[in-house]
Amino acid sequence: MSPAALHSVSDTSAPRHLWTVEEALALYALPFMDLLWQAQEAHRRQFDANAIQRSTLISVKTGGCSEDCGYCSQSARYGTDVARERLMPVDEVVAAARAAQEKGASRFCMGAAWKSPKKSDLESVLEMVREVKALGLQTCVTLGMLKTGQAEKLKEAGLDYYNHNLDTDREFYGKVITTHSHEERLDTLQQVREAGIRICSGGIIGMGESRGNRAAMLVQLANLPVPPESVPINHLVPIPGTPLADQPPLDPFEFVRTIAVARILMPASWVRLSAGRREMSDELQALCFLAGANSMFYGDHLLTTGNADFDADDALFARLGLKAV
Repeated sequence: MSPAALHSVSDTSAPRHLWTVEEALALYALPFMDLLWQAQEAHRRQFDANAIQRSTLISVKTGGCSEDCGYCSQSARYGTDVARERLMPVDEVVAAARAAQEKGASRFCMGAAWKSPKKSDLESVLEMVREVKALGLQTCVTLGMLKTGQAEKLKEAGLDYYNHNLDTDREFYGKVITTHSHEERLDTLQQVREAGIRICSGGIIGMGESRGNRAAMLVQLANLPVPPESVPINHLVPIPGTPLADQPPLDPFEFVRTIAVARILMPASWVRLSAGRREMSDELQALCFLAGANSMFYGDHLLTTGNADFDADDALFARLGLKAV
């Protein structure tokens, strides 16, 4: 059975379980090998364990964002090396999508640094979505918080996924971001879902949050009316000039535990290795795949941070016997 077929039957297999933070913390506390065993069992019931989805992410509008997200190099409030750029021309975006497809990507994600899209900017993004979709790629955008009616326009253009991460749980959120609320993020996710677009939503690990915060974020995602179809788990990349520039690194095993708990709580979702993967060894990435990660960003950049290059990823796939989907 193909990975897509495995995924298509997953939603009908059993009554849905609504998780508690206490249950998620109990999973985190399991012996490492027992947790990975449970995650592998959950993973193999839904997916081909040796198949990894490869997505490419491009920044179509970089820098100059008015928000104060403490991890972000694109905020206009911080003195980083990221320069403000205009929205990319549609033809350049399509050329990048075509190149990513030729390298083996199956999903193309387009990100823009702003609080929410203006009407004129949205029209250009809609054209990007239509043109990239016409190549045969899955389409995804991350445009910040949406206004009434914008999700419906994206759906009409053929958008497959909308990315809008929760970043962290309600309790810790205000320590990272103050210019918008956790509830505003949830409101955008609701608009996206009601428009019939699939959701891509996860978080950032290693911002100084507790294990309880990590567990609560995963529970919030898992207990949405419909869990996100894609769950990116980002490892903080400290950016000079941002408030989190000096944040100490997270224990790698805690990151793997987070992947495993995400897999168990959301067994039918694609769990994606996202930001921070370039800093991970091949061995750590393999542990993440073992813990249930089955999607990754593929290409040498993620918006403004680096990523492992195509050749390195191809070599890792060959060493581990993985196949791209």
